[in-house]
Amino acid sequence: MKALENLLARAAPHFEPGGRLSRFHAIFEATDTFIMTPPSVTRGASHVRDSIDLKRMMTIVVIAMLPCVFMAMYNTGLQANMALDPMKLATLTGWRHEIMRALGFGYDARSLAQCLFHGSLYFLPLYAVTLAVGGFWEVLFAVVRRHEINEGFLVTSMIFPLTLPATAPLWQAALGITFGVVVAKEVFGGTGMNFLNPALAGRAFMFFAYPADISGDTVWVAMYGVNAVDGFSGATLLSTMRSFTTPFDEASASLSWANAFLGFEPGSLGETSALACLIGAAILIVTKVGSWRIMAGVALGTIAMALLFNAIGSTTNHWFAMPFWWHMVLGGWAFGTAFMATDPVTAPFTDRGRWIYGFGIGALIVMIRVLNPAYPESVFLVILFMNVMSPLIDYFLVRGNIQRRKRRVQA
Repeated sequence: MKALENLLARAAPHFEPGGRLSRFHAIFEATDTFIMTPPSVTRGASHVRDSIDLKRMMTIVVIAMLPCVFMAMYNTGLQANMALDPMKLATLTGWRHEIMRALGFGYDARSLAQCLFHGSLYFLPLYAVTLAVGGFWEVLFAVVRRHEINEGFLVTSMIFPLTLPATAPLWQAALGITFGVVVAKEVFGGTGMNFLNPALAGRAFMFFAYPADISGDTVWVAMYGVNAVDGFSGATLLSTMRSFTTPFDEASASLSWANAFLGFEPGSLGETSALACLIGAAILIVTKVGSWRIMAGVALGTIAMALLFNAIGSTTNHWFAMPFWWHMVLGGWAFGTAFMATDPVTAPFTDRGRWIYGFGIGALIVMIRVLNPAYPESVFLVILFMNVMSPLIDYFLVRGNIQRRKRRVQA
């Protein structure tokens, strides 16, 4: 490491103002601070110092998402292996299956190694494209504006592919992350200036621009069609439950809440396992990187709205009877609560505002799922809507607090 430190120290003058490579200072600075401790540190006793900084915060969030990444690869491979017809394995084409055969991997649905490897052939290309394309735009804007490259994109690049189906085309993922980084973030000034979550904005762009590749019943499992076993369905649990014609408590008898909680159901890459999201949420809360108030607010909003619909009841819409604990393991509820609603840039900064923000997200998710038969999955759009409301929530809370203080002073 000492040799690498000396190499960076000798190269540094060329990237400083006045050096021949000064226009690329942002790229050098990002590389230097990523590998080594930043050269400028606070030493005076008059300054408040903390062990946490932006790089450490983003690193903790990435670590918290690792259980979701593991389940993304394992469940993708599991669902694909279970869908494959053993009689048709020899006819499978495509580079992924060529790699599987070349390395001697089979398609055993119960093999941990095979499921992980098979799923990684879908997740890793999506992540690599996201990281490369999004990173290109981050570096380009940093070089043009002559400011540092922020580590915030590390989290965006991890969240975005986890919200996609395994079958999402790579070129669409490139367009989606481009929209998220450029339109939702950089045009507003970059990290800390955006009022929309970039990963969610990119996901919304793909949903509306290419709905056939981001929704429906055929995109959630990596292997379907002529190579699928007879009777196979790739529908998510939300879609399956939407097709019920009997009250929820009776129709759900054949479903497994435990499977939904653990993540053994079709769905977006990183959103199927509520357990993995719960582990990540615990890491964020213990390290104080994620707001427990927002997470608790989402849970309370979900519980309150679900209980309200349970009490009202309906003879024509069985979703009124769905209990809150099912809402919490379906779709992107757990992933959105842990990693997207808690985004410190787009969420309120007041404690009371975080409660309101979280409660609104939870309540709206249940309301849309129950009352909108055409759109059961509403998590990412609800969070984007509350992102827009976040400054307004803080504005009225801060203004109300100022007015109360004025009245106390005048009294």
